[in-house]
Amino acid sequence: MKDVPGELLSDDTTGLEDIEAGVSRAAEALRRQQREDGHWVFELEADATIPAEYILLRQHLAEPDAPELETKLGNYLRRIQGEHGGWPLFHGGAFDISASVKAYFALKMIGDSPDAPHMQRARAAILAHGGAARANVFTRILLALYGELSWRHVPTIPVEMILLPRWFPVHIGRMSYWARTVLVPLLVLQAMRVRARNPRGVRIQELFLRGRVPARRARTHQHPGWALFFNGIDGGLKVAEPLWPRKLRRQAIERCVAFVTERLNGEDGLGAIYPAMANAVMMYDALGYPEDHPDRAIARRSIEKLLVIREDEAYCQPCVSPVWDTALTAHAMMEVGGEVAESTVPRALDWLKPLQELEVRGDWAEQRPHVRPGGWAFQYRNAHYPDLDDTAVVVMAMDRARTQFGLGRAYDEAVARGAEWTTGLQSSNGGWGAFDVDNTHYYLNNIPFADHGALLDPPTSDVSARCVGMLAQLGETPETSPRMRAALSYLEREQEADGSWFGRWGVNYIYGTWSALLALNAAGLDGTAPSMRRGADWLLSIQNPDGGWGEDCESYSLDYRGYEPAPSTASQTAWALLGLMAAGEVDHPGVARGIEYLRRTQDETGLWQQDAYTGGGFPRVFYLRYHGYPKFFPLWAMARYRNLRRGNARRPAHGM
Repeated sequence: MKDVPGELLSDDTTGLEDIEAGVSRAAEALRRQQREDGHWVFELEADATIPAEYILLRQHLAEPDAPELETKLGNYLRRIQGEHGGWPLFHGGAFDISASVKAYFALKMIGDSPDAPHMQRARAAILAHGGAARANVFTRILLALYGELSWRHVPTIPVEMILLPRWFPVHIGRMSYWARTVLVPLLVLQAMRVRARNPRGVRIQELFLRGRVPARRARTHQHPGWALFFNGIDGGLKVAEPLWPRKLRRQAIERCVAFVTERLNGEDGLGAIYPAMANAVMMYDALGYPEDHPDRAIARRSIEKLLVIREDEAYCQPCVSPVWDTALTAHAMMEVGGEVAESTVPRALDWLKPLQELEVRGDWAEQRPHVRPGGWAFQYRNAHYPDLDDTAVVVMAMDRARTQFGLGRAYDEAVARGAEWTTGLQSSNGGWGAFDVDNTHYYLNNIPFADHGALLDPPTSDVSARCVGMLAQLGETPETSPRMRAALSYLEREQEADGSWFGRWGVNYIYGTWSALLALNAAGLDGTAPSMRRGADWLLSIQNPDGGWGEDCESYSLDYRGYEPAPSTASQTAWALLGLMAAGEVDHPGVARGIEYLRRTQDETGLWQQDAYTGGGFPRVFYLRYHGYPKFFPLWAMARYRNLRRGNARRPAHGM
């Protein structure tokens, strides 16, 4: 790595030559990571909860001991323990009681002594924060499954709710896809008051304070009036539930099993996300399905495919991201151009093409029954739950490749069907959610089960921006397209007072602002448009002295009062640069300093290192470290800068 000053060299030609060298090194490094069948997939890391839950799942089912795997999982959990004694939700983050309770329980389960220094520190931190009873709903459910906590301390959601009509105010169809797939098998576990086998007999009563635990005073997303109403209903349900007819309960359980089995999704798993997959396995187990029953067996195998096992450590991913990784890397490679793009991108798109879902009418069809399927999922397969974000990114990649590589009509049908499905799922406010239409039943975030505040999938700026970029790249203009005008109006309304946009699926306002600026540029706005100018000015105002950009996951705090400085990261720097270039600022000195930051931090492999979590799962609850983000986004930004500086244009010509 070169030690160079923070500004580009005064000789512009020399500076661009150095950038070209950096682009070539990164592109070659990514080419080497492409799989034989043409796709890319990078690790997707969450916090301690998923590997801890994996350990506890094995003991719930009383599976055979796996000492070598447990040793590696333990090494991972100990390494990511925070200096505060507990476990955070993201690298370097604050203590989180739910993650800490699960990690402590898992480590004790695999043999760590409660008297070990790291366990003593964890226990002290947990007790100092009110003990295990203060954990979130999902953690308390796990504790109830193990008999560490009474089911009375868990919100009651009767399994019979699966039988309610769609118009009923509290219905699974009104929840997000992830809540739906996690909740349905969980309804069965709760109805049956399932108890984990726990063959080792490990308990964690030492994590509970004696006596009454004071009520929390932390700010919550829940409205006091609605919360009081739903808490009252919860109390009534706890009294009434034992009196409900057994026949109705059996019918409800059967409906839940049918729901799960229909969406089992082969070895990619229910919803293709760990919590739903684990709940499905436990549901089948509770209902007496033997280990070799096809449904239970394939559900269990799907979880093993999430493991990342190294020489000394192992962890379990929350899901995998091959479609997302492949489509975004293809965009970066097309920006690079030349032989490296020609040798990688068509292969990547050929891999993506058959993954388009053209047959299954997923849960989204309940709201849009007349729309034909045509989307892509985030994972390898997830037929019932394709998403708008991935679909828009894939469509833009295929559309760009048609021209760039002279591919004729090879992707015409895929592009058309993807665009048709995307436009068919536009919400009534002009924006797009990730998986569903008009999933805006905000009162549901007040039910006791929704203490995480992530029960819904409303339209968001980042996903909407991707869809706008796709439509614009395919030729739609606000002058001729009412849906484009509605979408642009939505983005204008969502812009914050300081000029930024909120980022739901990436951290955070840098991600949202990058997304919006690319979309507005694609739709024909230039850097003089007020929204573009304010967005660009905001990005420039938060640039770090080292030339990069950074933003912490704490920016999702409910009492957010504006940007707080954070260390620069490669991925967030790339987003900021791509956003500024979309706003016509390629010649701004701040952009040059940002490019130099990327060039200076490129390592000997040709790529970039980043421990920070810059991916969003659920704000304030669950964050993601995309291992691919510091690989392809910086390459994309550097290649675009090179192209714009060498060409006649000063703004990108594509939707992304």
